[in-house]
Amino acid sequence: MPSRPQQNAGKDSPDITVSIVNWNTRDELANCLESVFAQEGADYEVIVVDNGSRDGSADMVASRFPQVRLIANKDNRGFSRAQNQALAASRGRYVMMLNPDARIVESDSLAKLVAFGDSEPQIGVIGVRILNVDGSLQFSARRFPTLGAGVFRNTFLGRLFPKNRYVKEYLMTDWKHDEVRDVDWVSGAALTVRREALEDIGSLDERFFMYCEDVDFCHRAHGKGWRVCYFPRSTVIHRIAASSDLAQIRMIYQFHRSMRLFFQKHYSSGWPLHTRLIVLLGLTARMSCFIALNMIKRAVGKRGSRSG
Repeated sequence: MPSRPQQNAGKDSPDITVSIVNWNTRDELANCLESVFAQEGADYEVIVVDNGSRDGSADMVASRFPQVRLIANKDNRGFSRAQNQALAASRGRYVMMLNPDARIVESDSLAKLVAFGDSEPQIGVIGVRILNVDGSLQFSARRFPTLGAGVFRNTFLGRLFPKNRYVKEYLMTDWKHDEVRDVDWVSGAALTVRREALEDIGSLDERFFMYCEDVDFCHRAHGKGWRVCYFPRSTVIHRIAASSDLAQIRMIYQFHRSMRLFFQKHYSSGWPLHTRLIVLLGLTARMSCFIALNMIKRAVGKRGSRSG
C-alpha cells in the first residue's frame, strides 16, 4: 500500500467519496483499494461496507488500510442496502460507487471526474470507461432495456442472430465509446453521482438485492431532470462477476428477479395484461434455462475433474 496518507486536506466535505460494497473478494478488494489510494489531485475519503464476508476481507481492510471507514455487516444485506449504508455515511461532494473487483487505472481519475462534474452542473450521474482484464471494452454505457434486448441478449436466439438490432441498440455498439456523451444509463461497477443529485433522486431501491439497481437509479435520475453522462477520460479495469461467481445459481435468480422488478416498476403500467404475463413467463423461462445450463456445466466439470 502506498505510504502516502489518504487525501482529505482537512476539508469538511471532501471532493469525492469512494464507496465500495464487498462480499468475499478480499484479494480483489485489496487491489481495488491500492488503486484508489494511488489517486492524486483530489480530496477523497473511502468507505468499505463488508457484507458478512467469510474470507477475512474486513480484517484485511482494518489491518492494511486503516484510513478506510469500514462498516462490517454480520450478514449479506445485498448490494443496494449495503451501498445505502455507505451513501448515508458519505461526506463527499460526489460519491463514486466502485465495485471491489475494479481497479482505477489513471492516478488522476478522481481529479478528472470532479473537474468534469464541476464544469457540467446539470449532470447528476457520471460513468467512466470500463475495460475487461484483457483490455477489451465493456459496454458500460447503454440504452434502457427493451423486450427485444431481453429476448436476444445472452440467449440462444442471440447466438443464432448475433447481429440483431435489439442487442446492438441496447449496448450502443454502433458507437466507439471514446467520447463524452449523454446516455440512458451507466454501469454501477463505477458510477459517480453528484451530491445534489443524490439528495434529489434518493438512495438506491433496496428491493434490488443485486443487479439493475444502477439501471433503476439512472432511470430515476432522468425522471428528475438530471443528465446521465459517459466520461471515457477516466478508466477502470473490471473483472466481471468476481463476487457473484461464488454463488452462481443464486445470482442468476437475483438477476432475473431484478429484471422483472425493473420492468414492473417502470414499464408495465402502460402494458396490457397479456403483455405483462408474456414478460413474466419469458423471464421465468429464461432464468430456468440459465440455471439448468449452469447445473449441467457444473456436473460435467465435476465428472471431468474426477476422470482426470
